[in-house]
Amino acid sequence: MVETAVQIEKQQPKRRRWKKTAIIVITGFVIILLLSGAAAYWVMQKSLPETSGTETISSLTSEVKAYRDKNGVPHIVAKTVKDMYMAQGYVTAQDRMFQMDLSRRQASGQLSEVIGEKTIEKDRFFRALGLRRAAEASFNVYSPEARKVLQWYADGVNAYLKEAKKKKNLPVEFMLAGYEPKKWTPVDSLTIGKYMAFDLGGHWEGQAFRHYLIQQFPKEKALDLFPSYPENGAEIINKAMEAKIDIKSRLAGAVVPNEYNGSNDWVVAGEKTKSGKPYLADDPHLGLATPSIWYETQLKAPGMNVSGVVFAGVPGIIVGHNEKVAWGVTNVGPDVQDLYIEKRNPKNAEEFLYEGKWEKAKVIQENIKVKDHKTVPYKVTVTRHGPVMSEFALDKKEDTALSLKWTALEPSTELQAVLMFNKAENWKQFKKALTYFHTPAQNFVFASEDGTIAYRANGHIPIRGEKYASVPVPGWEKKYEWKGYIPWEKLPTVVNPKEGFIATANNKVIGEDYPYHITDSWAQPYREQRIKDVLSSKAKLSVNDMKKLQFDRKNLQAEEMLPILLPQVEKGKLNTNEKKALQILKDWNYEDNKELAAPLLFHLWMQEFSSVLFEKKIDEKMMALFDGKAQVVDQLIRRASKGQEGPWITEAGGLKAVSKRSFSRTVKEVETLQGENPKNWRWGAYHTLPFEHPLAAVKPLNLLFNPKETEMGGSRVTVGAAGWDTVTGKVNHGAAWRTVVDLSDLSKSYNVVGPGQSGHVLSKWYDNQIKDWTTGNYHVTYTNEASFKGEDKLVLTPDQ
Repeated sequence: MVETAVQIEKQQPKRRRWKKTAIIVITGFVIILLLSGAAAYWVMQKSLPETSGTETISSLTSEVKAYRDKNGVPHIVAKTVKDMYMAQGYVTAQDRMFQMDLSRRQASGQLSEVIGEKTIEKDRFFRALGLRRAAEASFNVYSPEARKVLQWYADGVNAYLKEAKKKKNLPVEFMLAGYEPKKWTPVDSLTIGKYMAFDLGGHWEGQAFRHYLIQQFPKEKALDLFPSYPENGAEIINKAMEAKIDIKSRLAGAVVPNEYNGSNDWVVAGEKTKSGKPYLADDPHLGLATPSIWYETQLKAPGMNVSGVVFAGVPGIIVGHNEKVAWGVTNVGPDVQDLYIEKRNPKNAEEFLYEGKWEKAKVIQENIKVKDHKTVPYKVTVTRHGPVMSEFALDKKEDTALSLKWTALEPSTELQAVLMFNKAENWKQFKKALTYFHTPAQNFVFASEDGTIAYRANGHIPIRGEKYASVPVPGWEKKYEWKGYIPWEKLPTVVNPKEGFIATANNKVIGEDYPYHITDSWAQPYREQRIKDVLSSKAKLSVNDMKKLQFDRKNLQAEEMLPILLPQVEKGKLNTNEKKALQILKDWNYEDNKELAAPLLFHLWMQEFSSVLFEKKIDEKMMALFDGKAQVVDQLIRRASKGQEGPWITEAGGLKAVSKRSFSRTVKEVETLQGENPKNWRWGAYHTLPFEHPLAAVKPLNLLFNPKETEMGGSRVTVGAAGWDTVTGKVNHGAAWRTVVDLSDLSKSYNVVGPGQSGHVLSKWYDNQIKDWTTGNYHVTYTNEASFKGEDKLVLTPDQ
């Protein structure tokens, strides 16, 4: 309808009034937003830790200086060991208190108390597992000295908490989550240590998965996906087939560590280095998040000067160097967990069969507090083997259950070993300290200024009454009990080898003649082989060679697999983009460079290859329990290439059919992700690193807490590790900490912590190391006081 001039004239005042009102409303809204933003900024700014000036801690006996260098690394200089550990607790809490609290809550099964109903199942799992119970039992076996250290550290954390609560400047995450943290205890620190044993633990989920296979598929088809055929396979598999347990409903919701948790580490003898002294390099591979799982620190007191990293919430330095020696770790990944099939007494749910008699289990009340809801009553049943894990998600008590026996659920003294590492002056002293390190079993590499390099796979690794079976074993028969552990003096050890270097990357570390079982599920061999290739390639290696190798992008899996897979597809009928993709892979130099299309095609192809084999056959919810899937699929391809196609590849049409189908699906997926022009395909555009914060799951807090995403090269199989979520492509796994140490000068080391040191979003050290981390650069951390005197200095003083 067309308006007349009169009508328009009459409406003008109304329109002007409406515009005026709208302007007022919008202006008011903007003002509210600005005021809210200013208030939020003020709250966050207020919670930033004091890194200079003076603070009073009543329990100190003397003044402590806590310098923070230009990268936010605290250098704690104290006159007594007690004051040093108290200051470590205080300073770590300043930077990482929210992370520390979430860590102890997750490991203890106490997240629901502050989060609500969403985490009840996760809490039930960790209550059943019993990491906190194991930590409590461990505290009692520590030496009086170690217990003092734990208490001193807790006193420092609590000094920070008391002050922060008084000044109302706790980290802003606590305000957003709506709670205040409780006092810190020594058991909290040990519980975090037990969680790391869980994160690096060994293979129970694989046993559960293989039990599922035996129940759901013909025997030959199930065995095709075993890492190796059990030597007592026929007997044990028949018994497993008899034990009807619904693994999907019982364990599909279990918390399963990332199967790629591991590390690289190596040592090079002085005869092969440009400095004439050993080099040590270490980069542990764990989850990538904000803040980092690692916290870099230097601790200095009479008789002690050590630098390196530690998990926030734990005293001492776990990986690093002192004035005489340096050490690093990778995960051995041994079979230290066994699932036992338990027969329950139909007349008494708390009794289980053992050697023909009903044996009473221990029942522990583990009620779970839930925010804004009633407490959830929960009972954990513990048999002679360990906690019943197959009922954590359901309250119904079945006639058959699965319990878990695991070395980490026994009392252990890893912190005692760490405190001894920090003071060790030679291999003899360091090796003695290893007698106290039980779990998780780790590959330790060691270097000393006296020229010694050494390696040891250390920890409690069980000897079984029957050979390892790869599946749950009968809990009612004594013959399946553990007989003890591999004797300490028989653990794999190498000192000053003729090759002039030692390298480990979670690979197989024993020869065929080693008399004890460690595991069948070693990591894929590609990282370890690449490290050895590089270390062997030069007569003299430099520190820069070490740094470059830690960031190396050479993909040896592609180098092995593409000559097998490409011939399977190149002779078939291909569309235009499939032909172009094929040529891209043929021309590739096997570098997982973020700018290239080939890594994108290869890694998605390997994912699709697995999907073609397993989708609609293996329940999707069970795939998280498929321990060692990558190694198994590699082996299926190798066998098929030699004319030994197993039932999974055969039933999918053979190697050629699986290769062609998965390749075609890969190209279609890449087209969907990045368009139909192959010139625009890039690995980095898919493979991006968000360093996600725990609260980022609550939108729009991701915009506040997550750093800007960065494109990444590398992959799971390259030395420069960068694992990713297979659904989103987001990088979520790798070496949050990299270190290189030249033993010719132990007053410094070359390090990087991604994304940074601080857990405070407004801190200049929150994400300042992302650029270095994603480009292979390092900062230098010095340990002589003169090098960081000009930086931030916080003086902690005793109460006068």
